[in-house]
Amino acid sequence: METLTIEKQQAATVNDFLPLNGTDYVEFYVGNAKQAAHFYKTAFGFQSLAYAGPETGVRDRASYVLMQDKIRLVLTTPLHSDSPIAEHIKKHGDGVKVLAIWVDDAYDAFTQTTQRGAEAYQQPQTLTDEHGEVRTSGIKLYGDTVHLFVERKNYSGPFLPGYKKLESTYNPAPAGLLYVDHCVGNVGWNQMNHWVDFYADTMGFRNILTFDDKTISTEYSALMSKVMSNGNGYVKFPINEPAEGKKKSQIEEYLEFYEGEGVQHLALATKDIVHTVTELQSRGVEFLTVPTTYYDDLVDRVGHIDEDLEPLKKLGILVDRDEEGYLLQIFTKPLEDRPTVFFEIIQRKGARSFGAGNFKALFEAIEREQELRGNL
Repeated sequence: METLTIEKQQAATVNDFLPLNGTDYVEFYVGNAKQAAHFYKTAFGFQSLAYAGPETGVRDRASYVLMQDKIRLVLTTPLHSDSPIAEHIKKHGDGVKVLAIWVDDAYDAFTQTTQRGAEAYQQPQTLTDEHGEVRTSGIKLYGDTVHLFVERKNYSGPFLPGYKKLESTYNPAPAGLLYVDHCVGNVGWNQMNHWVDFYADTMGFRNILTFDDKTISTEYSALMSKVMSNGNGYVKFPINEPAEGKKKSQIEEYLEFYEGEGVQHLALATKDIVHTVTELQSRGVEFLTVPTTYYDDLVDRVGHIDEDLEPLKKLGILVDRDEEGYLLQIFTKPLEDRPTVFFEIIQRKGARSFGAGNFKALFEAIEREQELRGNL
């Protein structure tokens, strides 16, 4: 299988049966939401937005909502050991449970997807409070992950009914993160095409880019990936699966320690990656590093870029180009002790691809970390 060229982005057409407006929020199930909220505020510059828990009438969990520009993270922890949330954390560690998508009609989104074969997770429901109403519904995804459809056009509250505005005296400055660029899922052996078909058949997504095991490989390991996008390009979900190699791939390591399929990483956009990464490093965020020789022929590989090379080299930021322009990207180390979920920081200067030219350098960096953990 050859690598495909990224398709020209098409506007949503009149027959787009599932119009999407973008990512509404991403919900993590975590062992201690209060402490996790402090970490994401301190390290990444998120701000407190809303809270739900016993003080708001919720008896089984506590949830902290954080926001930075258009990114909303929900951090949820169980209050009892017999909770399904506790079972999720016991199996997976801290991880993404909900990929919520902003829609104009959550009831119709449920109908459109389930009648095309999606399995229901949450029946359509309407939540109300003094700020109006929010309508939601949900379908199941790979592993224990789910999509929620959120319709909030008739709501003026801080987040959702059941949440109260959360004000804090501790408000670290934002780091320049703007929105969720894409969200990557790791699935099991020979499962990538199944989930590609799921997105195509039930949600009307298109496969805009394919990478085979020759493109994404090193001396020791390989993986395959396909990028799925909705009609207007606002929502993109690359899907990875392992491929045969001499040693254990990063996808195999994830599946082993996450104990199943799930979200591998969130790519968060910035308009000034040098500023953002400088801020994050100063706050203790750790990133994967590549050998400095990566930069020796960078301009020869990618052509002219606006940025000075020295700051990129100092910070470890990678660069790649496609026919539309170039991008800059860097990847954090895993955000917890299990080598599972991490963040990507990305700045697009016209490019709409995903950094194929950096795959070898990036995955060799991941393999160095795997070897340190004894998992290669």
